[in-house]
Amino acid sequence: MGLLVDGEWHDTWYDTKSTGGAFKRSESQFRNWVTADGRPGPSGEGGFKAESGRYHLYVSHACPWANRTLIFRQLKGLTDHIDVSVVHPDMLSDGWTFGTDFPGATGDRLFRSDFLREVYLRAKPDMTGRVTVPVLWDKQRDTIVSNESAEIIRMFNSAFDSITGDGQDFYPEPLRAEIDRLNARIYSDVNNGVYKSGFATTQEAYDTAVHAVFDALDWIEDILSRTRYLTGDRVTEADWRLLPTILRFDAVYHLHFKCNRNRIIDFPNLWGWAKELYQWPGIRDVVHFDHFVRHYHYSHETINPHRIIPINPAIDWDAPHGREALQAA
Repeated sequence: MGLLVDGEWHDTWYDTKSTGGAFKRSESQFRNWVTADGRPGPSGEGGFKAESGRYHLYVSHACPWANRTLIFRQLKGLTDHIDVSVVHPDMLSDGWTFGTDFPGATGDRLFRSDFLREVYLRAKPDMTGRVTVPVLWDKQRDTIVSNESAEIIRMFNSAFDSITGDGQDFYPEPLRAEIDRLNARIYSDVNNGVYKSGFATTQEAYDTAVHAVFDALDWIEDILSRTRYLTGDRVTEADWRLLPTILRFDAVYHLHFKCNRNRIIDFPNLWGWAKELYQWPGIRDVVHFDHFVRHYHYSHETINPHRIIPINPAIDWDAPHGREALQAA
């Protein structure tokens, strides 16, 4: 995992010495919004109107942040309107690359680039920062709209509704305050918490992060013991933002990131909830367990220096989820 500095690539891992061993995630730098009429969104500039075929999505099947955007692309009927390029799961000295020698890796379908950093440099030749997925690219203006997954899924949730005819709303006005409240803790303690545990380089930093992970999972398990979904009987953005981390937990984070107090399958309500969302129409199509396992164990040399790929547990994601009874009650 390297970064660009004034347009030049540097193979540099995260600096945890300056933070007492704690992992600090960098802020996304491209924060424009696609809107229905092209007006500015909550941040950035305007001029990005929702149009079929105009936008291209760069993702990794391994990355949970990118997985969010693929989930919303499925849910909102955008597969015929926004095309996709998938990077190779191995992220080594050159960062994300466009090799095609792994099932599901497509190469760069827009520019035939070798490296994802080339896409960033097309948008900003003097770019300084991490080269991350997802990236939403505007073919018309030849630039990056956004590389912030939380904002891309909000765009997908509503901006293209007049094009797709899909009026599902996973961020409904009456539930927004509750969704935002849930998202805040889930992001800090679960989505990013597993990384703070796995990338910690001191015992103190690890202990702080990993206990927060399981305190939050206990809290989520309690919520899901009483309601079918995180906000009640309606699935929302909060559920879909949590799911990618849960999908990767037992296969990767439990072992590789040392989040090993419990597995997800040890939480009966959370496990049932996860199976239901995995079995949701279209979702399994964007879940690639082989990319998860390969990427984390092969790419993180500081954690797994011999790059040994574990056999992993056999988990039946298609087993009955049993969540219907909870809603009926």
